[in-house]
Amino acid sequence: MKVVEAYQAKVHLADLLTQAERGETIVVTRRGKAAARLVTVRSEHMAVGAVAKEFDNLRRSTRPIEGGLRQLVEEGRRF
Repeated sequence: MKVVEAYQAKVHLADLLTQAERGETIVVTRRGKAAARLVTVRSEHMAVGAVAKEFDNLRRSTRPIEGGLRQLVEEGRRF
């Protein structure tokens, strides 16, 4: 991962975009603190099957709702 100050990113934006397109992650800082991240768009997309698998894993890792979902909905209506 490459770290670049905001001014340098502004001056060398075209080169940084080319690097990001090649798969490199570039963090842009402002006064030493991370402000943005340049990544390739392709690396951010997940296949539909992968997303469904992640949701399934999340569902299995959480505990069941005591009293069921209907009870939570009814409790929310009282407020």
